[in-house]
Amino acid sequence: MLLKIVYIANILVAGWISISCLFFPKTALLTVFENSVAYSETIRLVGALWFAIFILSILGLFFPKPMSLVLLFQLIYKSSWLLFVALPAFINNQVFPKSMSVFFVIWVVVLPFAIPWKDFF
Repeated sequence: MLLKIVYIANILVAGWISISCLFFPKTALLTVFENSVAYSETIRLVGALWFAIFILSILGLFFPKPMSLVLLFQLIYKSSWLLFVALPAFINNQVFPKSMSVFFVIWVVVLPFAIPWKDFF
């Protein structure tokens, strides 16, 4: 059940972020990134990554365990971003997307409980 809830949350969040980054990057700059970065086409690259997560999460509703690798991927990249980008920015009182950071922290706490670890090993 938790696995499906995680996929649904991914669909909602990754879907919105991917569409805004891919098709409305200047809006994404304001909403997703909270004006913490300068505009560049990199925003669309991020949108493409989140679009892949969106599609894989839709598949996860139908094939929860096989698609759980996407959750492991998210755990790794979100933890890395928090550790190497958000934490130093927070410590040095620099601008960074705080809402995204909060979502990432929640996900990093939840995902270890949702990922079916025994299926990986």
